[in-house]
Amino acid sequence: MTTVTILSTGVTPADVLAVARGTAKVVLDPAATEAMATSRSIVDRIEAAGRPVYGVSTGFGALANTFVAPERRAELQHALIRSHAAGVGAPMPREVVRAMMLLRVRSLALGRSGVRPLVAEALVDLLNHDVTPWVPEHGSLGASGDLAPLAHCALVLLGEGWVLGPSGERVPAADALHQVGLKPVSLAAKEGLALINGTDGMLGMLLLAVSDALLLFAMADVTAALAIEAMLGSERPFLPELHAIRPHPGQAASAANIHRLLQGSAVMDSHRDDLAHAVQDAYSMRCAPQVAGAARDTLDFVEVVAGRELLSVVDNPVVLPDGRVESTGNFHGAPLGFAADYLAIAAAEVGAIAERRVDRLLDVTRSRELPAFLSPDAGVNSGLMIAQYTAAGIVAENRRLAAPASVDSLPTSGMQEDHVSMGWAATKKLRTVLDNLTSLLAVELLAAVRGLQLRAPLTPSPAGRAAVDVLGRTIGEPGPDVFLAPLMEAARDVVRGPELRAAIEREIGPLG
Repeated sequence: MTTVTILSTGVTPADVLAVARGTAKVVLDPAATEAMATSRSIVDRIEAAGRPVYGVSTGFGALANTFVAPERRAELQHALIRSHAAGVGAPMPREVVRAMMLLRVRSLALGRSGVRPLVAEALVDLLNHDVTPWVPEHGSLGASGDLAPLAHCALVLLGEGWVLGPSGERVPAADALHQVGLKPVSLAAKEGLALINGTDGMLGMLLLAVSDALLLFAMADVTAALAIEAMLGSERPFLPELHAIRPHPGQAASAANIHRLLQGSAVMDSHRDDLAHAVQDAYSMRCAPQVAGAARDTLDFVEVVAGRELLSVVDNPVVLPDGRVESTGNFHGAPLGFAADYLAIAAAEVGAIAERRVDRLLDVTRSRELPAFLSPDAGVNSGLMIAQYTAAGIVAENRRLAAPASVDSLPTSGMQEDHVSMGWAATKKLRTVLDNLTSLLAVELLAAVRGLQLRAPLTPSPAGRAAVDVLGRTIGEPGPDVFLAPLMEAARDVVRGPELRAAIEREIGPLG
């Protein structure tokens, strides 16, 4: 995708990803420009009439009853941005800030915010010139949306604040604008408030997380199947008729994936008729689709919530087509906070069950004749022993991160904002959980591939052969201990990259 057009009806998740993670240029559709101009004319008429309207002729938050004289209303908007750009901490990643800016343009383009088109165009210019505001990680409570993070973005439009430099350093915004030939914007009544009221930061992070989770939940089926194969597990618990009698769609999809991934394996054939083989595999093996499938269903719910938010007007106050300007609570991030917390719980459990399979693969008493810690010379060598320690530590961290942020409201603004969503915190920690899940699946992939290599001369399934081929280029054959961290990093790259999945799908068709 080379161009994303922002319509008066909004954008799609694919649009957000293309701008946040890609190089897509952004343009405003003429209908969006017209919608903004129409809503601005309503604000202009209200100003001329001298009517008291929140954010137009009054202060903000607990100062909502303070009248502001006409000659100071532009000053009010600039003061709002400066005072609300109060975040601290490390900068948010470029992709998060770009997603947030695009979504703020989307919000303005819906024509309910009462801003001049030039304000949205100024944000588009930042995106198209790759000027990324420095947005600190701490500051948002998801109260009136993401006030502080959005204020740090808006401050750059004024030629103030900071932007991210090429190496992540902090650069004065005035210098960055001058370098790319952009000029600061002067705000009019209502425009400062319209730039910072909304759920754009948490929605941006949620959309990025949904994309990541889609990939990781599919890869969780792959690493589970490889581990089950390496442990001489049974494919029978994944038969479709066993999942038809419990019709959760995610479970059925996950089971179908694992069943197909295990076909065509000499490793599986070697014990199919062995009467000494365990009658039932451990839960971490045969319940893999029940856990991963529940996570898939959770993700479906989160996608619905994010899709609704993409259609939503989240500003306050909003300008209605009939000329009214009404105060709303649509900026409250509860829907997104709840969804992010729910997905974090699900993702944490996908990682937890993967770690249990790793532990089983490494334990000589449970791995069905694999050498201890998957080392051909255990004792002098420790094999993957400490990789499982790392995985266990990550599982513990994910359990802490799975504690919901959305129940942790703290009142602000002199008790005017007496219940907040903590949606920014919920979506931010969700991204950490998913990054941790990448590492956990990488450890399982590494252990499963080692296990399959140690089953030689038996040949694994097509999926197993693809995994041994792709990861084996980096990790080599089983042997004496080596510096393990680079192997784990290589496995992370394989989990989040396209190569392994493409190789598997060439053999067995698309994964569900």
